[in-house]
Amino acid sequence: MAPGDVMALLITVFLPTIFLIYITRRFFLFKEKQLEVNARIAAEKAAEYATNNSELEQRVRVLEQIVTDQGAQTAAQIEALRDQARIPQKDEAR
Repeated sequence: MAPGDVMALLITVFLPTIFLIYITRRFFLFKEKQLEVNARIAAEKAAEYATNNSELEQRVRVLEQIVTDQGAQTAAQIEALRDQARIPQKDEAR
């Protein structure tokens, strides 16, 4: 093999191969960063949904308690709350 053949082989085979490896490596690093960002966004959304879910569970517990309580107790509690709401309004009017 002559020195010119080695240079031709180097230019036609090895340099494009090294270039393709470099481009492929960069592409996969970019995709990895994209996946990390998407995972972070998904985690934030999951935390937000968990917060909303706990608020809804608390409201459902209150509604279940209201539904399962005896009607007279519930009515008395509602009236007591109404009376408490009226008292500050009367004081403010004076």
